Amino acid sequence: MSIDTAPRSTGGPVRRAERALAPDLARGAMLLIIAVANAAGVVFAGEPGLDTAPEGADRGLNFLLFDLAHARGYPVFALMFGYGIVQLARRQDASGATPRQVRSVLMRRNLWLVVFGAAHAALLYYGDFLGAYGIVGVVMTLVLLRRGDRFHRIVLVIWALSAVELLVVGAIVVNGIVSGPGGPVPLPVGHVDSLAASGYLDSALDRVREWPAHTLTTLPLVIIAWLGMWAARRRILEEPARHRVLLVRTAVAGLGVAAAGGLPAALISAGWLSVNESTAGTALLLHGGSGMFAGPGYVAVLGLVAMRVTRPGAVVGALSALGRRSLSGYLFQSVAWIVLLAPYTLDLAHRSGSPTAVGLVISVVVWFGSVLLARLLDGSDQPGPAERVLRRLTYGPRTR
Repeated sequence: MSIDTAPRSTGGPVRRAERALAPDLARGAMLLIIAVANAAGVVFAGEPGLDTAPEGADRGLNFLLFDLAHARGYPVFALMFGYGIVQLARRQDASGATPRQVRSVLMRRNLWLVVFGAAHAALLYYGDFLGAYGIVGVVMTLVLLRRGDRFHRIVLVIWALSAVELLVVGAIVVNGIVSGPGGPVPLPVGHVDSLAASGYLDSALDRVREWPAHTLTTLPLVIIAWLGMWAARRRILEEPARHRVLLVRTAVAGLGVAAAGGLPAALISAGWLSVNESTAGTALLLHGGSGMFAGPGYVAVLGLVAMRVTRPGAVVGALSALGRRSLSGYLFQSVAWIVLLAPYTLDLAHRSGSPTAVGLVISVVVWFGSVLLARLLDGSDQPGPAERVLRRLTYGPRTR
């Protein structure tokens, strides 16, 4: 693949002073949800990660994982990815770049994301989303970016239809629960060979095989990213006070749908609800579909938080620093899972009687470590290492 150097007349990446607080705060905070969900997947070599026979406190942890974390973190990043495409294009337009130059920069960035994703999957973690984001970004750049407002309203109709579909699926699940238990039957989670491999080379070979199929299953992210593009066109996160009513309604509706839709699967995962095999499968489908609504819900909450911040303190500043380096933070987590949780390395979670609890603690510690590292880099105004490489590849060697 040949990728030319960016034309010198295009603008570089968005400068720190030009960045809105809410998107960076959302990325930094939601990396905790990503860490919790992915660590559980590594510990139990499944998708999603689940102890199918929990006891004691692990029942409650399973419940929280399914209602708040699993399938509820990645929609935030998909939403912010679409938002960021509009921000990047707006920055290029303001610099005087032509539409063709803007498209060239975006295409170059997205194609390199696909390369990053392939390397990430081969070396570290099968459940990579970077490749999917890159493919989705190419589609959005070519098909959606320069469309008018009327066209972009289509995404609102799609989300409304998705909500209706969830109501139908939810009614099926409720009917299955009311008609009587047929279990207990665990949720039908998938086994992931690369996470259970006994050696690094075997796991790498499995990941190379698993990544293409996983990437294809995540391409519907374009619907979530498109909503982010719609929001960015209205500067909802740059001007949260102006859109306060919309943000409040989105937070309540989005998180309400996500919590309600995840409730049956959460109860089944905790062993507090017995259902038959068909209902368990439908509950997992409802869980995944409702998870996409957590994206706008969580982002709206953090947008409301950012609206009240006049001067970022230590906590908000640190989370935002990680958000500005979210690519590096995401890759840092994958390295940590290999070192701390893989069966062929330290395998710390299985050295105790509660792998779920230990995995949760490790995920929080790893995320907190990434927050501290990002804060240190922020103090010297340095980008994350992955961001530095991606910017150089996107804009050329002359861009800081």
